[in-house]
Amino acid sequence: MPMENYERIIEKISKLSNIPSQEIERKIEAKRAKLSGLISREGAAQVIAAELGISFDNEKLKIEELLPGMRKVNVVGKVIGVSPVRTFKTKKGDDGKVANLFLADETSNIKVVLWDTNNIHLIETGEIAENVVVEISNGSMRDNELHLGSFSAIKATNDSIGEIKTGKVFREKTISELKNSDNVRVRAFVVQTFEPRFFYVCPSCKKKAVQEDGGFVCAEHGKVSAEKRALLNIIIDDGTETIKTVAFQDNLASLGITEFENMEELINQREKLLGKEMFFHGTVRNNKLFNTPEFIIEKAEDIDSDLLIKELEN
Repeated sequence: MPMENYERIIEKISKLSNIPSQEIERKIEAKRAKLSGLISREGAAQVIAAELGISFDNEKLKIEELLPGMRKVNVVGKVIGVSPVRTFKTKKGDDGKVANLFLADETSNIKVVLWDTNNIHLIETGEIAENVVVEISNGSMRDNELHLGSFSAIKATNDSIGEIKTGKVFREKTISELKNSDNVRVRAFVVQTFEPRFFYVCPSCKKKAVQEDGGFVCAEHGKVSAEKRALLNIIIDDGTETIKTVAFQDNLASLGITEFENMEELINQREKLLGKEMFFHGTVRNNKLFNTPEFIIEKAEDIDSDLLIKELEN
């Protein structure tokens, strides 16, 4: 979570409890220390708020302020995308519906999952659509998604929204805090690299191409002249934990890996990467084969010492 939004939550707790912000932060850090750092700042803030008898229920929050586990969430944002309504069978054998939309405001964006047919009907009739500003009340946070059930409401509103954030927002987290579907920035060291692996994709849709009869076949485009692509697994460590990562060819240059044919140069580039500390931006997903979390690197950045000092001073 960007520091300014974390501080906004601190200010809310301070205002509602009449306790200075510095004291709230001290309580949060003490709580994290007591739990050996196994809880995020956001999680510790929720615990401290609860201990002080403070609830964020019915508070109108910015999207960046929404934390996993929050109930009775109220938020206003602009719809930036709507997925088709899907039907499914419930455990009782009845037909159910679910719909997803994506909501953005000036601070961030979030996936919203609608389960109630009354709310979904607003999408089916076009009342809730892309570019419509909506007000949501009584939602619930499940991990990094906002879910709307039968007690939730969504409606179009004339509330004004500033310049919205539509791009992926990466929150600052340690490896021990990572959860499935998190979009995060992690500061860590490269402690192990593996031999790159190669696969083939369709040049049109970039989906996997399967080798058949001496050629390659795409499920959508049939026989194709496939493109050879590389991926690299590395393990990173930030002092709290380690995690296995995956970097695909388009993102390998940011790691300093640019050579795939000259094995001697590839080995040299991998050796230079070992022990290097960097910022890694990416998404956490569950590896279905091993049922373990892995980090998909979208971008890696060298650490700018001068910029880091300025951030710490601020």
